[in-house]
Amino acid sequence: MFAAAACTTSGIERSEDLQTALRLVDSDIKIIVVQLEETNASLKELIAPGQPDVRKAYDNFSENSDKIEKMENEFAKHSDMINVSGSTYFSKWDNENNKYENPEIQKRSDERRAELGRIYDEVSKRTTGIKESFHTYASDVNEIQLFMSNDLTTNGIASITPLSNQTVRNGSHLKTELLRLQAAIERTRKEMALAGI
Repeated sequence: MFAAAACTTSGIERSEDLQTALRLVDSDIKIIVVQLEETNASLKELIAPGQPDVRKAYDNFSENSDKIEKMENEFAKHSDMINVSGSTYFSKWDNENNKYENPEIQKRSDERRAELGRIYDEVSKRTTGIKESFHTYASDVNEIQLFMSNDLTTNGIASITPLSNQTVRNGSHLKTELLRLQAAIERTRKEMALAGI
């Protein structure tokens, strides 16, 4: 009996798990936004016509490519944590929500569950979409870097420039979406903050 009770988590603990995941992604976004700007800038510098030091520009881009790939992996891991902890939090709330005998308490629980669920759903949807976009961006950056490692000639750079420009645009769009996700996370965290904190 004691072991079963020890394995059960309270709503507060599940809320804290979700808030921890939200904090991790929020922290990720802060450094990713800066790294996206640096990665895009280094790629634009590399493909700039008449680049005087192609090798130096390539090395800078290559370093940024490695950084963005690591950040994408961390973001994916932390995004999964949001989805798992969010799903657990709300599904357990749903399971426990039918235990109120007092109809007023039941009504208030239903209202708060719906309100928090609506706010959290924006985070969940944005996280899933951004995770896919970020993976595509990081993959493209990595493959452009690999392509150029094999052909850092004027013609090689010219041939990959259209895709490079599209990747830079994708990175700028990704940054915008990350900032929107960050705003949604802040709303969710504020709504879920424990009283007095």
